[in-house]
Amino acid sequence: MASDHLQKQEPTEQPIDKFAALRITEFRNLLASRFLFTMSMRMLTTMLGWWVYNLTNDPLAIGLIGLSEIIPAISLALYAGHVIDLSEKRGMLQKGIALYILAVLILLFLSTNYIRISLSHHIIAVLIYITIFGTGIVRAFTGPVFNVMLASTVPRETLPNAMTWNQSSYLLGSVSGHAAGGFLIALVGNTGTLGVISAMLLISLICISRVSAKPPVNVKGEKRTWDSVKEGLNFVFKTKELLGAVSLDMFAVLFGGAVAMVPVYARDILKAGPEGFGMLNAASDIGAICSVLLLTAFPMRKQQGRKLLIAVAGFGICIIIFGISKLYWISFAVLLLSGMLDGISVVIRGTITQLKTPDNMRGRVMSVNSMFINSSNELGQFESGLSARLMGVVPSVIFGGCMTLLVVLITWAKAPALRKMEY
Repeated sequence: MASDHLQKQEPTEQPIDKFAALRITEFRNLLASRFLFTMSMRMLTTMLGWWVYNLTNDPLAIGLIGLSEIIPAISLALYAGHVIDLSEKRGMLQKGIALYILAVLILLFLSTNYIRISLSHHIIAVLIYITIFGTGIVRAFTGPVFNVMLASTVPRETLPNAMTWNQSSYLLGSVSGHAAGGFLIALVGNTGTLGVISAMLLISLICISRVSAKPPVNVKGEKRTWDSVKEGLNFVFKTKELLGAVSLDMFAVLFGGAVAMVPVYARDILKAGPEGFGMLNAASDIGAICSVLLLTAFPMRKQQGRKLLIAVAGFGICIIIFGISKLYWISFAVLLLSGMLDGISVVIRGTITQLKTPDNMRGRVMSVNSMFINSSNELGQFESGLSARLMGVVPSVIFGGCMTLLVVLITWAKAPALRKMEY
């Protein structure tokens, strides 16, 4: 008779295939398109902040860039989610990228010597805001589609791995875009930078054309628009883990938007010039990509909700230190650390959103998510600019970090479902 210790064997954990999603060709094409699109958008954001601040010498003017885009993006987001769920996703994304190319070409024209000679700085800034308002309309319909398409390119069991690679692509594009934006401004000026951005968007358009069409999923008859919109909103508000995650991130980004003031810190406080500005802009994204790559190799297996709250609290502390710092290397280091903590937050929140959302509601849920999260970047940019005008730049950044900590404490106490969340 076999001995007792041979009768029972402990089950062994199955090894995780860290490259499962990348083995799928369609996912790779989607990833390449998103990387190029994200990089070009971050280059544009970096360049616009520097350009408008030098035109106006007013930190509030930086905040107005975000406000110009976010007004139409928020106003149309819920309707856009309804349209996305009823539409073929690839075609919608192709049209959106094409319209972004048109907007960048308009900005390129505004940056030429002819316009500089012909128009005042004030008029040029107003025309920039009008163009960005147009991109906000496009963004409402285009922004959520990358994440909506993600779930249709990989099997459900591969979604967590795909989500991590998706965030890696997003953050790598963000890092590259912020850094390249600063360097290109110094090397080829605003006009040359906008030329590079338009070329990258064109390549992104070509990549997405290699993904198969993504028709609507499980559309059962025609629903009235408002009923469809309410269904998406109700789902988000009833799913407590999802609501807690997106609310936490929204308020953290809204109050912790120190990066919006980087042009002011780089030029007036740290005396870093456009190259230093580009690196400061990239610092948080460099940190984020480091943490996302680590999470790809060593995925979190438990207590993800608790870790999300701790990461956002650490992010707030980093923002406070950045606000106080007068030394470039300290400012760079704390922005790097804030990015690492933000990367953890992004992966956990993104995975919760993908796993909790049914396929036939992804457009509406991702649009609500876009209102909470993506829009908070621009509202945070405006909040930072307005606070800087009212309080001064340094006090406004410190205030934002303190408010982020307060948001974490409230969420910890009021959202136990999120705190205990595991997947």
